Amino acid sequence: MSTKSTKGIWKVISASSMGTMIEWYDFYIFGSLAVVISTKFFPSDNPTAAFLSTLATFAAGFVVRPFGALFFGRLGDLIGRKYTFMVTLLLMGGATFLIGCIPSYETIGFMAPLLVLILRLLQGLALGGEYGGAATYVAEHAPVGQRGYWTSWIQTTATVGLFISLMVILVTRNILTPEQFDEWGWRVPFWVSIIMVGVSYLIRKNMDESPVFAKAKSEGKTSTNPLKESFGNRYNLKFVLLALFGATMGQGVVWYTGQFYAMNFMKTVMSIDSSQVDTLLGISLMLGTPFFILFGWLSDKVGRKYIMMGGMLLAIILYRPIYKSMYETTSIANKTEMVEKTTLIAELKENKKQTMDSIYTTNKEYVDGTTFQEIKTVHLENGMAIVVDGKAKVDTKTTIKITTADEWSLIFLVFVQVIFVTMVYGPIAAFLVEMFPVKIRYTSMSLPYHVGNGIFGGLLPAISTYFVINAKEAGNPEFYLEGLWYPIVIAAVSFVVGMVYIKNKDKNAHI
Repeated sequence: MSTKSTKGIWKVISASSMGTMIEWYDFYIFGSLAVVISTKFFPSDNPTAAFLSTLATFAAGFVVRPFGALFFGRLGDLIGRKYTFMVTLLLMGGATFLIGCIPSYETIGFMAPLLVLILRLLQGLALGGEYGGAATYVAEHAPVGQRGYWTSWIQTTATVGLFISLMVILVTRNILTPEQFDEWGWRVPFWVSIIMVGVSYLIRKNMDESPVFAKAKSEGKTSTNPLKESFGNRYNLKFVLLALFGATMGQGVVWYTGQFYAMNFMKTVMSIDSSQVDTLLGISLMLGTPFFILFGWLSDKVGRKYIMMGGMLLAIILYRPIYKSMYETTSIANKTEMVEKTTLIAELKENKKQTMDSIYTTNKEYVDGTTFQEIKTVHLENGMAIVVDGKAKVDTKTTIKITTADEWSLIFLVFVQVIFVTMVYGPIAAFLVEMFPVKIRYTSMSLPYHVGNGIFGGLLPAISTYFVINAKEAGNPEFYLEGLWYPIVIAAVSFVVGMVYIKNKDKNAHI
């Protein structure tokens, strides 16, 4: 394509981006509702174990993504980009809708988490085939020398999908009462996705095949065995491994730390009200999203390497100070309590199992306007507390509503993390596309991307939360920072490999 030719590319961008955004929305609804889902599809006996199980199920969808990349990548290089990511869109949409229909654990027992796991695996397979197809499709329509800019629009879709998932949840929460949302309203965001998938399908159905792939196919230059040519060829395998260890591995952990771990950290470690977290995270994402385009455009001018490596280095250096500041900003240990306004209410309530619970609700107010609520539920049997491992079985739920000033402090600190995300993620689609030839591009770029993001990135919330819980139980005063060692170490390894082996402007980049 000529350098100036952009005719029709906005149609390509719109169709590809909308479908990919919806798939990310579908994927992230589960993560955004992890705290609620943990009470629906897993045994309620141990809330911490249930939450970790939910994160592990969430991670399973990421772990299977490389297999989706191999399966759908091969199809994309054999039959074309367009038809392959039509299939992934429908698979993702169907699985998401069905998750919203699964009965709770109390209704069908262990079949509930099993069905959720199966559908999460299907989602992961679909997403494994979607991203490579969309990025390749847009890149192969982009004018020479502008790939970073045009593919960066695809890069916004993951963040926009997360943003929309948060907004749909927030609107649903505000329309319904807390009891209605907890009972059935959490299912609504899953159901809504089927409408968006239908619209996207109609748009994608009218798209043409990538001109670069169509040309290669007409000339008989497509691959007959993309998997063998991608990974059986030592020369190409070297670039697959370089893409993984020098770029996507670090990019994956920076992406998930700056968005998903930040959200889980505020909800579970800092105990901030879920609606407040969704709102401030949504604002941070909205402010940060244009920077994907900026860094994608800039990578066309100065090269991909130093922008991506710069994002990783900043994350490595600044994550611990940022999260320490986040924690201390809202910590009630740093606030002055208005003791005269503290209330404690004790009551007996019948639970869903038709047994009684003793519930103790403590409300506190602080001088700056922060409010604190702690609900301790003591489970009873024959009028006595149920004892597990020598201790009374008590569930504790803490909710802190923070002030507007604290909200803006957190918005800024999350926004800074989103900037790191845009630096590593904005240029990476163009970087990966240019590493591999047309006939095996879909397969070759999809695997390192989805291993880096699906395995190294996708496991981050579960691993980091596990580190935090262990450190807290061990009495570490800075337990809340321990989860950051995982992304810091992975990003550091990727930074060193990338700086040593990746060329900034590769003269042999594939067009």
